[in-house]
Amino acid sequence: MRIALCQIPVSPDRYVNLSRVKGALAQAAAGGADLAVFPEATMVRFGEDLAAVAEPLDGPFCSELAAACAASGVAAVVGVFEPAGGAEHDRRVFNTAVAFSAAGARVAAYRKLHLYDALGQLESETVAAGSDVMVTSLAGADVGLQICYDVRFPELTRALAVAGARLVTVSAAWATGLFKEEHWVTLLRARAIENTLWIAAVDQVPDPDAKPTRAPAGVGRSLLIDPMGVVRCDLGPSAGVVVAEADLAQVDSVRTVLPSLANRRADVFGFGPLITGERG
Repeated sequence: MRIALCQIPVSPDRYVNLSRVKGALAQAAAGGADLAVFPEATMVRFGEDLAAVAEPLDGPFCSELAAACAASGVAAVVGVFEPAGGAEHDRRVFNTAVAFSAAGARVAAYRKLHLYDALGQLESETVAAGSDVMVTSLAGADVGLQICYDVRFPELTRALAVAGARLVTVSAAWATGLFKEEHWVTLLRARAIENTLWIAAVDQVPDPDAKPTRAPAGVGRSLLIDPMGVVRCDLGPSAGVVVAEADLAQVDSVRTVLPSLANRRADVFGFGPLITGERG
């Protein structure tokens, strides 16, 4: 599988972001990509009124994303916001990673499980937590979906691996801060190593055209990591699209010589498949 890491800046204007996604998909297609991965909150950056811009998954923004995937012939995972539909006066949204096939069909939607109530931020004030773990068939592979802070919870990646994921995408708005960049790289490599699978993680970078916001900027450092934890691609701190090869057969070869998933003690820890979302 050829994977495009689409490390784009995210604007407060959803139409600017839609244009950037379309441009990145064109670059991904030119590089022969099968799958393009975009950041968390690609629809609109954090710090804006999320409830005002959130749309249903059949709304205009996702419809345009679907059409762009079909036009480019590239599958994609993109971060959006959708209304949570909670109690009256509850303006919270779902922080969602939505997956489209290369034909433009919406095949899965994962709503972020772990909300970033940490390091002075309270995501739960504006975002409602999802409840489903998601593995879907995407670009011919079983792919697990995660969003940003989820990577600090190893049980989620393990559940995806046990359910058959060979690649996990991590769409993120991983912000700058003390040791944050080191945590990002270390956690992602650990999730790949302990589950012997590929990780394609894509973060935002600052938008040079937007006014400052209270939300910290992303660190970049979008990564493609193989099942042995080797970083195959690192985009650094600047915007860009890079297409790289992920040989999914390596999952099998690594698991043959390093069968940590097969050796795990499910009888002791009681950890089986936790997939509760629809498998697209």
